Amino acid sequence: MIKQLAKSIREYKLPSLLAPLFITLEVVMEVLLPNLMSDLIDNGVNKGDMDYILRTGLVLAGVAFAALAFGALSGRFAAQASAGFAKNLRHDLFYKLQEYSFSNIDKFSASSLVTRLTTDVTNVQNAYQMIIRVAFRAPFMMIFAMIMSFTMNAQLSWVFVAFIPFIALGLGIVTRFAHPIFSRVFKTYDKLNNVVQENLHGIRVVKSFVREEHEVEKFNKISDLIYKDFSKAEKIVAFNMPVMQISVYACILIISWFASHQIVGGTMTTGELISMMTYVFQILMSLMFISMTMVMITMSRASGERIAEVLTEEVDLKNNEEPLTEIQDGSIQFDNVSFSYAKNMEKLCLKDISLKINSGETVGIIGGTGSSKSSLVQLIPRLYDVTQGTVTVGGVDVRNYDIEALRDSVAMVLQKNVLFSGTIKENLRWGKADATDEEIVKVCRQAQAEDFIERMPDKYDTYIEQGGTNVSGGQRQRLCIARALLKKPKILILDDSTSAVDTKTDRLIRKAFLEEIPDTTKIIIAQRVSSVEDADKIIVMDKGMINAVGTHEELLKTNKIYQEVYYSQQKGSDENG
Repeated sequence: MIKQLAKSIREYKLPSLLAPLFITLEVVMEVLLPNLMSDLIDNGVNKGDMDYILRTGLVLAGVAFAALAFGALSGRFAAQASAGFAKNLRHDLFYKLQEYSFSNIDKFSASSLVTRLTTDVTNVQNAYQMIIRVAFRAPFMMIFAMIMSFTMNAQLSWVFVAFIPFIALGLGIVTRFAHPIFSRVFKTYDKLNNVVQENLHGIRVVKSFVREEHEVEKFNKISDLIYKDFSKAEKIVAFNMPVMQISVYACILIISWFASHQIVGGTMTTGELISMMTYVFQILMSLMFISMTMVMITMSRASGERIAEVLTEEVDLKNNEEPLTEIQDGSIQFDNVSFSYAKNMEKLCLKDISLKINSGETVGIIGGTGSSKSSLVQLIPRLYDVTQGTVTVGGVDVRNYDIEALRDSVAMVLQKNVLFSGTIKENLRWGKADATDEEIVKVCRQAQAEDFIERMPDKYDTYIEQGGTNVSGGQRQRLCIARALLKKPKILILDDSTSAVDTKTDRLIRKAFLEEIPDTTKIIIAQRVSSVEDADKIIVMDKGMINAVGTHEELLKTNKIYQEVYYSQQKGSDENG
């Protein structure tokens, strides 16, 4: 985990080294102060030597100023290093997510990935800053102060050493029992984010079904779990403070008792006692800072493990060593294809699919819910890899293509039409970054989107809210189709992408496809027979298998499933009429 996270330090290695360097210099200055103070009292104040007091006082002030300057520089470099480290971590996580396949994302869930990019990175950032500052300051302070105290009075210094095992035991208990709870808490955070994300995404449904109380109850249940786990963890962490306080006050009492006897016996001076008490506080405060750092590391360890898990995840879709970048045409062939999301041959959602689609053909796919229509077409741009068999595009196995080149030749409008916040032009240029205004207007005309865009106040510069909430479902579908057309793909896949438009608009879109992009292979998944009846061939899917392939007329004569769908829709149409 540490090795993986350390890769994200990169250009912030120098600040990461300078921070502990300056903190070490600060510690050296602070450790010299008590010794100088002792000299000032014993050799200056007690003897009434004003020259010595002035000289030592100036040195004391200089050392104090140096300690302040070194501390400020250390804080600056530590902040720069930790903030930069967190920035790189977020970059590396997000960059890694762009490489993920759908199955990789499904493994973690979107809400969990958001938590790892935000809360977990913040925890690691805070821990890193403590490590390069406090984790260096505290041990060095303890070591140097211990050396100075042993030099001054070895007998009293053994009191510190006696308490170290007691403090170490307390830290061990805190770390041992708190870490599993923090690990559990962050997993619960994933669930909380999922509940919030789901609620906000489906807020219209929640309100239309008056389910606010149910959602609040669901939120409170998970929030209570986090509260209970954090309370339990904090109780364990709180155990650390009394251990430290007992150690500090016990040391002070014992040293004061022994020191009083030594002062009376003349083996110790007043200045040495004051210095010794300062070293007591420095050593024990160092131990307290070490314990705080250990607590922070315990918390962040769980976050670090979760971040490393994302960074080390093996992406299951990769390019070959010498991938092809040129796709000859839009021909598609499935050879004995079987597919399972779980990569388990016992849990197949597609079974023994063999199918050939010629370049430029229009193919309709129809079937009931759960018949794996969407799963079939997602294998073409290699959103998932087949479990068994091969899928070829342009006569080449899709696994031999460069993934980016393949997907650039396949335009896919998914069931869930997504528009991003920005203008209509900006959204459409996802299809082609350098598209001209003329090209944008042309594809919008083909997708039957031109009319409603022209009626908008800012036309193509109209701002689209996140998720396209300020346009209707049908308008969103047509904009997504236009965006796909702008790619000028060799294969165009519409996955139930005209369900929200009326039959007349649907027909006009299909007519535009026939006239404007005759060489593009068009695959249309639809629930309405009218959306696919003009296709060159229609595939009927049932329970993950191809039930039949044929034209509208052929299937209407020979296929029972197709007949049932067609006549039920015809009956509904007649009744509505």
